[in-house]
Amino acid sequence: MVEGRTYESLPANWSSFDVKSFSRKMQGTQGKELWGYQQDAVKSAAVALWKYYEDFGNYQRGESVDMNLERKRRFFEWYQENELPAGMNLQVGKLGRKLRALLEEYYDLNSPSETPHPIPLPASGARGNRVQGRGRTGGGTGTAGEIAFESIVNRMCFWMATGSGKTLVLVKLLEVLRGLILAGEIPPNDILVLTHREDLIEQLKRHVQEFNSSRNDLYIRLRELKEYAEAKRESPSLFGAREMTVFYYRSDNLSDEQKERIIDFRNYDDNGKWYVLLDEAHKGDKEDSKRQHIYSILARNGFLFNFSATFTDERDIVTTVCDFNLARFTQAGYGKHLAILQQEFRAFRDQDDYTGEEKQKIVLKSLMLLAYVMKLAERLRTKQPKMYHRPLLLTLVNSVNTEDADLKRFFRELERAGKGEVADGVWQAAKKELLDELSLRPAPVFESDSVVSVQEDMLRGLKPKDMLKLVFNASSPGEIEVLVRPSNRQ
Repeated sequence: MVEGRTYESLPANWSSFDVKSFSRKMQGTQGKELWGYQQDAVKSAAVALWKYYEDFGNYQRGESVDMNLERKRRFFEWYQENELPAGMNLQVGKLGRKLRALLEEYYDLNSPSETPHPIPLPASGARGNRVQGRGRTGGGTGTAGEIAFESIVNRMCFWMATGSGKTLVLVKLLEVLRGLILAGEIPPNDILVLTHREDLIEQLKRHVQEFNSSRNDLYIRLRELKEYAEAKRESPSLFGAREMTVFYYRSDNLSDEQKERIIDFRNYDDNGKWYVLLDEAHKGDKEDSKRQHIYSILARNGFLFNFSATFTDERDIVTTVCDFNLARFTQAGYGKHLAILQQEFRAFRDQDDYTGEEKQKIVLKSLMLLAYVMKLAERLRTKQPKMYHRPLLLTLVNSVNTEDADLKRFFRELERAGKGEVADGVWQAAKKELLDELSLRPAPVFESDSVVSVQEDMLRGLKPKDMLKLVFNASSPGEIEVLVRPSNRQ
C-alpha cells in the first residue's frame, strides 16, 4: 500500500517529522539514531496513514463513524484493484458459541443479501457499532460465518527480524501519531500498546525513558490500561503541547471477563476508537484466538499496528508496510550469518534404531562446536574484552513431558559427557564427522557466498578436558546436580 508514493512527496503536515533522531547525546550517554531501514519503517507508516486518512476520504475533525466505514470501504476496494488474494475473510463458523456471540456484538456475520450495507449505527453512547463488508469477490464478501476483510482492513504490519529494533520504531511512531493528531490530520484516538511478556513491557519502558530523557519538547507518559478512567478524568485529551499519555498492558491479560489481572476489554472499548500497537502480541491462531479478535474490535474505528518478527497469516502479509524480515535483515549485513549442519538428529526418535554410541556422538558434536567457539571468543577477548559475547548452546527438542522425552535423553548424554564417560574412539569419530562436514564450507541460509571458515587445527586439537573446562566450567569430570523448585509443580 506504500509503493508509488514517497514520504517526501506527502504534504508538509505528514512529512516534516524528524524520523532519524531517537535520543540525544547527554553526559555519560552516546545518543541514538534510527538505522536507515528503521527510518523507512516510520516513513512507510506515515504514507499508509496518509492513504487511509486523506487519500481515501480526507479526515475532518468531529466527523461521524459513518465516514470511517466509508473509508474502510474505499480502502478495501483499493486492495481489490491491486489483486487482493481470495479468502481474506475471517472464518468464524466453527468457533465456540461464546466467542461467536461476542463477535456478533461488533460484526455482521450474516449474508450480505440479508443485511444491506452499511448497517445503521447505534445511538450515541452505545457500546459499539457493528461493521460489515460489501458483497464482493476477492476477500470482501461477508457470508454467514465470516467477518469480511473490509471490516478489519484498517491495519498495517511491520515484519521486522528479531534484533532489528522494532521497539525503537514503535516509540518513534508514537511521536508521529501525536504530531498528526495535533495537526488535525488523524482522529485524536487514545493509544494502547500491547505486548505478551513482562520483559517486553520493561523494554518498552526503558526505550520511552531513554526517549524522554533527552527531549524538552515531548514527554511520553506511560500508564497501565487499568488507569484509563482516572487518566481521562484528569484530562479528557491525552495529547498536550509537550506531552502525551500512552496506555500499555499485557496482551494475554486482555479478555471478555474481569478477574484480578485479567481485564474485560469492554470496560475500555471507547467505541473502538483506539490506535492499538501490538508488539509481538499476535501469537495464536488468527481464526480461533479470542484475543486476536479483541485487538481488532478495540481498533475497529481507529487503526491497528502490528509489529512482529514472524508473520504467517495472509491478512498480516498483505497489509505489511515494512518488510525487513530475517532474510532481508541478514542480506543487508545487520544480522548473524546462519548455516545449518546436516547432523543426524533422528537418533533421538523412538522409531529409529540408533545405538547409544550414535546418540552420544550427536551430543558430543554439539559440545565440541560450543567448546571451539568458546576458545575463539577467549582469543578475541584478549584483544578487546567487550568484542564478543559469551557463546551459548541452545538445544531444541521434540518432546519434554513424555515418559522417555527427547529432553531426558539429551540430558542423559550430557551427564555421561560431564562424568567423563566418553570412550576415546567415540570422541575421535565424532570430531572427524564434524570436521568433515565443516570442511565442505556449508552454504549459509539467505546468502549466496559461504562465510563458514574453520580453524581446523584448533578444532582438531580439542580434547575432552577442553570440553570440561569450556562447557562444564570444571577441571575434572563430576556429577551434575539437578535442582527442583518445590513451587513448580511441573
